[in-house]
Amino acid sequence: MEIAFWQILFLTVYAFVAQLDALSLQISLGNPLMAGFVTGLIMGNIPMGLTVGATLQLMVLGVATYGGATVPDFMSAAVIGTAFAIISGQDVEFAIGIALPIGLLLTQLDILARLSNTYFQHRADRYAEDGNADGVARMNLMGIIPWGLSRAIPVFLGLYFGSEVVKAITAYLPQWLMGGLKVAGGILPAMGVAILMRYLPLKKFYPFMIIGFVLAAYLKVSLIGIALIGFAVAAAYLFLKNELKPQTEGGDIDD
Repeated sequence: MEIAFWQILFLTVYAFVAQLDALSLQISLGNPLMAGFVTGLIMGNIPMGLTVGATLQLMVLGVATYGGATVPDFMSAAVIGTAFAIISGQDVEFAIGIALPIGLLLTQLDILARLSNTYFQHRADRYAEDGNADGVARMNLMGIIPWGLSRAIPVFLGLYFGSEVVKAITAYLPQWLMGGLKVAGGILPAMGVAILMRYLPLKKFYPFMIIGFVLAAYLKVSLIGIALIGFAVAAAYLFLKNELKPQTEGGDIDD
């Protein structure tokens, strides 16, 4: 399958806007799941996009850019990995094997974008000292350009040279490396969940974790099913907790 130029242009603009969304409104355009869905929609294979995006989304659970920390760019990786898999007619494992090193590699571009943004922020500081509010606003708007370009440029180059890149990767990458990347693709989602669990009060609510583990590991219930059961159990827990709460002396006015 060949990718059309309008598809490349659309996904490039999407990568730029998604990064801006991640820095401002945060309506999930920058999530790997949404990036995979949009790429699958544009490339005509939504199930592939959702599967790749969901797998990468699991890898970033519990990961956040606190302070100046930089994390792998799995949004752009979801776009490129999904598109490459659809172009080459490969499976999800191939897409994850491509997306993982791309996401790690693009971490360096994120650092470069942060360094570029400091130039505009220092200009904004000088405008603030002069009392120039319009200058401060203009520098802050211009400061978002390096962020967007750090995602848009690699997506454009990767998709524009897509077929050649795919051929080069499949021809030169050794099988042991592709196998290792596939194994990593299976391990990293579990690591993402484990990182997220570190922030949950598991010592206090460990029975709920055991119920979820049994539903997933032994009864093969889907994530949506587990989420619905968890919601029902949590609602029942809160209901019984309020029902069993000791009544204050004198009771309600109805009593």
